[in-house]
Amino acid sequence: MKRINNLILIFPLFFLLFFSVEASNKIPENSNGWVAGVARVNITPTEPMWMAGYASRTHPSEGKLHDLWAKALVLKDTKGNTAVLVTTDIVGFPKKMADHICSRLNSEYNLSRSQIILNSSHTHSGPVLQGSLVDVYPMGTNEWEKVDHYSVQLEDQIVKVVGKALKSLKPANLYSGSGITRFQVNRRNNNEQKLSAQSELKGPNDYAVPVLKVTNPKGEIVALAFGYACHGTVLNGYQWSGDYPGFAQIELEKSFPGTTAMFFQGTAGDQNPIPRRTIPLAQQYGEELAGAVKRVVKEEMKPLAPEISTAYSKIELPLENGPTEETLLQLVNSSTGYQQNWAKRMLGKIKSGEPFIKSYDFPIQIWKLGDQLVMALGGEPTIEYDLKLKQLFGNGTFVLGYSNDVMSYIPSEIIIKEGGYEGNTSQTAYGLPAAWKPSIEKKILQGMVTLGEKVGIPTTKELLEK
Repeated sequence: MKRINNLILIFPLFFLLFFSVEASNKIPENSNGWVAGVARVNITPTEPMWMAGYASRTHPSEGKLHDLWAKALVLKDTKGNTAVLVTTDIVGFPKKMADHICSRLNSEYNLSRSQIILNSSHTHSGPVLQGSLVDVYPMGTNEWEKVDHYSVQLEDQIVKVVGKALKSLKPANLYSGSGITRFQVNRRNNNEQKLSAQSELKGPNDYAVPVLKVTNPKGEIVALAFGYACHGTVLNGYQWSGDYPGFAQIELEKSFPGTTAMFFQGTAGDQNPIPRRTIPLAQQYGEELAGAVKRVVKEEMKPLAPEISTAYSKIELPLENGPTEETLLQLVNSSTGYQQNWAKRMLGKIKSGEPFIKSYDFPIQIWKLGDQLVMALGGEPTIEYDLKLKQLFGNGTFVLGYSNDVMSYIPSEIIIKEGGYEGNTSQTAYGLPAAWKPSIEKKILQGMVTLGEKVGIPTTKELLEK
């Protein structure tokens, strides 16, 4: 009888302990708003490695200006719908790496492809990654082994940082707004060497600075996700850094202690920071960008209702016919660097009987956070995509490039017809067999309209004909 009485006393204590542990593992309830989680991981290489973005470098890295980071922001609405934004200080996600990461996030955290945006800042002061711009870098076997090791490690780090953000979910509020800063320059229509003599700059451009602000219930800023459409190419030295986006994030985190600042790159394919090539300039542009974000944050921002809709698709973008064996042989004999490497690799395909691809599956994505539209394109889109998507969906739309798979420049129809690096030869640098056909612009815009319909965005389709 005494034993039974003891069990009666112990059972309620066990019951309370069990359910208190269960409750601690549940996602925080916030019936009146958002829940959000944020996390970061240092992705700076621990040994000297070849740096990404420039074919002119001749040796591995030498120290750092500041650390490189991968950061994750998880948003969840009142119905449990989830969106995960990952920002990184790298030149761009290769397809294979992005696919591996998203597959793991699906199996480990049940996240669908439409719920994940993998964005890169496109800093040219980060590490080379496996499967990206393979013809560009004059590396030996030992250096490529470092790249392979680092790339596998980076995948693990990104999966883990998303998991960490998911575990840190807490009640939150979400706001959006847009600022402005003007250091981007259209590099196709302005001569960098003659810029000091110009009295005006030629466009097109979009100087918008989109901002998402996440606060806790006390109104304290937890995260700032912000963007700009401008290449991360102020610096071309041998020290790791996030370039101007890295300096902007550092400045914002100093100004708002306890905040995680996250930079997402826009449609910067033809936009450069000019003048450039000095560390003080990178710091200046970073501070200018941070200043634009601070102004937005200090003014009244638009509160977003806790409602998430996400959609993702791939559209088939056509390529021109691949090169002939005769053309490739001429390039092997007359060119150097990545063009010669590319020509040799393409010749190898012909000799092995491997056909050239005639199209590429291009990723497009839309999020609707409350009434804030967030659109993500793969590759390095030129600024016309930003401008035309805003014409179609509204000027307040956030447009990201360099997302999910960076396989090439994505020129507009007019740039393809004009030619030049972005329009005609950049695809060679990325290893594609040919340039894009002019029809890709309309296919991308039509694809975004179709995707928008899936998340309930009405669009005036007649605008596509203009």
